[in-house]
Amino acid sequence: MNLIKKLSSRRFFIFNLVLIGAIFGFSLAFLSFSCSAPQTSGAQNKKTASAEENPVIIPKDALAVAESIQTVFRSIADKVVPSVVELKTVSTRKQQTPSFPGIPFEFFFGPQDGKEREYKSQGLGSGIIVRQKGNTYYVLTNNHVVVDNSNNPVDEIKVAAGNGKEYDATLVGRDQRRDLAMVRFDSKEKMTLAVLGDSDDVRVGDWAIAVGNPLGFESSVTMGIVSAVGRQGGPGENINDFIQTDAAINQGNSGGALVNIRGEVIGINMWIASSNGGGSMGLGFAIPINNAKRTIDEFIDSGAIKDGWLGVSLLDIDAEMKQALGITEAQGAFASGVFVDSPAAKGGIQAGDFIIKVDGKDISSTRMLTRLVGDLKAGEKHIFTVVRGKQTVDLTVNIATRNNDVAAENNKIWPGIFVMPLTDDLKKELKIEGSPKGLVVLQIIDKSPAAVVGLQRQDIITAVNGENVTDLPSFYRILREKAVKELWFNVTRGESTLETMKYKR
Repeated sequence: MNLIKKLSSRRFFIFNLVLIGAIFGFSLAFLSFSCSAPQTSGAQNKKTASAEENPVIIPKDALAVAESIQTVFRSIADKVVPSVVELKTVSTRKQQTPSFPGIPFEFFFGPQDGKEREYKSQGLGSGIIVRQKGNTYYVLTNNHVVVDNSNNPVDEIKVAAGNGKEYDATLVGRDQRRDLAMVRFDSKEKMTLAVLGDSDDVRVGDWAIAVGNPLGFESSVTMGIVSAVGRQGGPGENINDFIQTDAAINQGNSGGALVNIRGEVIGINMWIASSNGGGSMGLGFAIPINNAKRTIDEFIDSGAIKDGWLGVSLLDIDAEMKQALGITEAQGAFASGVFVDSPAAKGGIQAGDFIIKVDGKDISSTRMLTRLVGDLKAGEKHIFTVVRGKQTVDLTVNIATRNNDVAAENNKIWPGIFVMPLTDDLKKELKIEGSPKGLVVLQIIDKSPAAVVGLQRQDIITAVNGENVTDLPSFYRILREKAVKELWFNVTRGESTLETMKYKR
């Protein structure tokens, strides 16, 4: 009875109602989740299907081209790397230690006895195997790789080859003017020889691959293009022109190979233009291989280069100087002086001549003429075309062998002076007051005839051998016509007017 009352009570009714509602809500939620889950999965499948329908595809033809280029560079590396070696050098210098007696100095710096001590310094560079005779291999490199800071040959040279072995090497010959040198080493193992190309065929935009050992990282290969050809300048008194490239070149690349897309050597990496940091800035320069081909044979045959010698003192002159001389040709080399009894003098070249051709080949600069003459053989006759006054003259010159001692004899340079018209700008620059007329002396070669007679820098030449001069053409005309046997000048020096001594030839 009590149980029936409890089941029919109001509280029990409410409890049942809540329980039924909870069950119904749970069932509805479960049903909603079950219905919504397939919809989400369907959206994901739809996205996946969409991605599969529109995949990113690399074009097969483009990929084939890229892989072909990659294969070419791999082949170049396989071909060239074994022919490029690393050169390790050791130079010894002696230096006298200061004498600082006393315990503090000896404790920190060792004995200070004032005696000479030896110091060894190491160097790194690259080289190209270019020739073989039996078990002897010849390596072409830069002169600055095999000399110390005083331009003396290093004491030790080792060749580190691609086979992981090192070989003692011997200096065969070197040429400072071209910055070229050759070393040799012996090996019973077969070495790979480089294939030399034709640097005259190199054009701006060609691919260029540099192979060497930058900073000691052996067998490094970098790639770029030929940025320019025929570049002038470079460190020291180098007579080369250069191939410019943006292929990365750093210290240690010197003497290494610059090759073309066929794996042929087109240049010998030599120097870089860089900021104070000394790293590669995409301005690397290589000696064209055609500049070096003759030296290879001469190094092997005689250990030295026999340059041709003309016997002139050359200058690159600017547009203002050309205008003053009346020269209309854009390019050439100005002969400011001629060595007495030289091939040039015997062939008729005179001071003031503007050399524009050799055997019909245009001359672009003094470096080009110097390099071209250096490659000429002694005893051969060649045609030099010069501009003299308003005339163009062809002269036959018999080239001689260059003797560095003779080429350094300043007393034989005629007349040994460089002058310019006295313009208002030049007066201001040199702080010359008043209104003097004539030609101002800008340079005098030591021990030359001009120096012997007593000329000084900033002298103003008013007459040569008694004849008044007002411009450059008249100056060089008088030298040609009236200074055959003797030479003197009338000059204004400060507020004084004087006549120099006479120089007799």
